[in-house]
Amino acid sequence: MLLYVSDIESRQQFQKWHNGGGIFHQSACIDSTVLIEVGAIVHSKAVLGANVCIGSGTVVGPAVTIGQSTNIGFNVALSNCIIGDSCIIHNGVCIGQDGFGFFVDEHGNMLKKPQLLNARIGNHVEIGANSCIDRGSWRDTVIGDHSKIDNLVQIGHNVAIGKSCMLCGQVGIAGSATIGDYVTLGGRVAVRDHVSIASKVRLAANSCVFKDITEPGDYGGFPAVPIHEWRRQVANQIRSSKKRTS
Repeated sequence: MLLYVSDIESRQQFQKWHNGGGIFHQSACIDSTVLIEVGAIVHSKAVLGANVCIGSGTVVGPAVTIGQSTNIGFNVALSNCIIGDSCIIHNGVCIGQDGFGFFVDEHGNMLKKPQLLNARIGNHVEIGANSCIDRGSWRDTVIGDHSKIDNLVQIGHNVAIGKSCMLCGQVGIAGSATIGDYVTLGGRVAVRDHVSIASKVRLAANSCVFKDITEPGDYGGFPAVPIHEWRRQVANQIRSSKKRTS
């Protein structure tokens, strides 16, 4: 009976928002200009700045902060995160969920590592549909100002990405990687955990980064090497293939 009463009281703390018909918790701090569409819900202690738009089906979790003039698409899940000003978050994006961290104990059991920190998204960031950005475990996951992320990109926990970076579709960045400013990652680039990439690096599509890249420039291949070296490797492979078939 006590649980039933508590559940009723909890539901009564949610109300219908005047602009769009979505649902919000009484403790949320929401600017009067915000649009919350039908089917969206804003949970307790969330903060939404002026002119924010929240699309149908989106869930804004407890204590999430969204900066002014940010547009959130349909069916987005936001938790444990801070979103900057003038961002565009496309449909199906998930930000702030637990990262993929586990360890094996002395009995051989697979146990979950605590994931207790946040994801911080800078100003003027755009994140493509169905991309995922995990919350941090030992440091916040950070996306720098003016960075642009394509559809279907995975960014692991504790990753730090600088300003004005471009990540093309299906890029995967493993946990605790550090990426500088003005970095471009072509489609399906993979970056291993704990790797650092210097500012002003460009990586060709399908490249794989296994070790630190310390100098600006163009890179490609598996593993990634300077672009002129990769092109020589490809040319040598083509010549070798022709010799075998002739």
